[in-house]
Amino acid sequence: MSESGHSQPGLYGIERRRRWKEPGSGGPQNLSGPGGRERDYGAPWERDRERRDGNEETGTSVMQKTPIILSKPPAERSKLPPPPAPAPTAPQIPAPLDKPIVLMKPREEAKGLAGGTGAPVLEGATPPPPVVPAPPKGEKEGQRPTQPVYQIQNRGMGTTAPAAMDPVVGQAKLLPPERMKHSIKLVDDQMNWCDSAIEYLLDQTDVLVVGVLGLQGTGKSMVMSLLSANTPEEDQRAYVFRAQSAEMKERGGNQTSGIDFFITQERIVFLDTQPILSPSILDHLINNDRKLPPEYSLPHTYVEMQSLQIAAFLFTVCHVVIVVQDWFTDLSLYRFLQTAEMVKPSTPSPSHEASSSSGSDEGTEYYPHLVFLQNKARREDFCPQKLRQMHLVIDQLMAHSHLRYKGTLSMLQCNIFPGLPPNFLDSEVNLFLVPFMDTEGDSENLPRAGPASSPLFSLLPGYRGHPSFQSLVTKLRSQVMSMARPQLSHTILTEKNWFHYAARIWDGVKKSSALAEYSRLLA
Repeated sequence: MSESGHSQPGLYGIERRRRWKEPGSGGPQNLSGPGGRERDYGAPWERDRERRDGNEETGTSVMQKTPIILSKPPAERSKLPPPPAPAPTAPQIPAPLDKPIVLMKPREEAKGLAGGTGAPVLEGATPPPPVVPAPPKGEKEGQRPTQPVYQIQNRGMGTTAPAAMDPVVGQAKLLPPERMKHSIKLVDDQMNWCDSAIEYLLDQTDVLVVGVLGLQGTGKSMVMSLLSANTPEEDQRAYVFRAQSAEMKERGGNQTSGIDFFITQERIVFLDTQPILSPSILDHLINNDRKLPPEYSLPHTYVEMQSLQIAAFLFTVCHVVIVVQDWFTDLSLYRFLQTAEMVKPSTPSPSHEASSSSGSDEGTEYYPHLVFLQNKARREDFCPQKLRQMHLVIDQLMAHSHLRYKGTLSMLQCNIFPGLPPNFLDSEVNLFLVPFMDTEGDSENLPRAGPASSPLFSLLPGYRGHPSFQSLVTKLRSQVMSMARPQLSHTILTEKNWFHYAARIWDGVKKSSALAEYSRLLA
């Protein structure tokens, strides 16, 4: 304290001003030291001097004049506004948005972003995370958000995607299933199950399974090819199910062995089988001295048991079974169908307790739709009276069968016989007639108008007596594809579940006690 009553310059002046401007303090404090409250209400000339001293710049460490800092009473101290913030030295970042902005890129820009190394960051802006792509090039600087930007990538970016965004994981579920170009083996010629077909199956339940049975040379493979993926105009060597070649016909052999598998893009499974009760298979067993399984003693017994196993398998895992015959009719074929129905495995029950009684309960048993296809039909087979007799014979032969052989397919509803009333057939069964495949030679041999008739009639095609082969195959396909798809087991099966279910049924058929007992009776 000097003689005039003022404080010394270096004792309070600079230190007091530093403590006044310290950030984080609770506000202005009384820094006047002892006796400061008496100095708060001093003379007016002292307050004027302090104001002048506060406005002066202190360039040196020693002040020229001693400042006196006034302190407010505690009641007024809380009402003072906080000290102003320092002036910004960097450009201000706009306030963050409430929600993130999702930008969807077109394919061209998405591919460019995927193949590039990254987008430049503007000066003064917060750099985005390394895995987040930059916004579009056309976006202005002021419109760029500070929130992270998410980009929805398309699956077309493929192999140009960065390592952080693996396309294999996303494409696995989005890619369509692989399209089959030819059939593959489901059961080989040694009656062993093959697992290669599961690669073409999906986890979806909308699937239709169509199987075929028939004697040797009736045209099973050709019919299944035309129903699945081929047309009559194509070369038969390009059919998905290989048809019997001319050399095979001359030797009297069979083309298909075991069970062949094919699935269309419409998710329809087709199963082509080897001929039932085939004489060529029996001849091959006898002449080549093939060893029979120990449970079979005679070759013809083994051939019949193979046919029964295939038929019982189809009756359990198919929605529709097509029986192809090229002449009407073979009584042994109907006896074979009823025998296969007798030894068919029971439908699996949801509980093990009910499995023992499932065979006696007819309501729980599954039976497929049975369609009789008369292939290579002649012109007189399309006569209404002949058609009625064919329906009556099939109905009487299958009267005691539980197979769904009637009520699901009708030729009268296809406008094939436009002049016949709907109730023309007393007992209509699932019978369909298909003529010989059209060839150039057949059209020339058709009867035409005589020379004495009008020249106009000579230009018309010859009389066939039935619709064309192409139109009848189209009508057959539409009726088969529109059939009901009953539930094969107590649960709804996907395509892959059906494959595992069919493998279990095939293993059960080969180990069936009913088939073993029937084989013992045949011997």
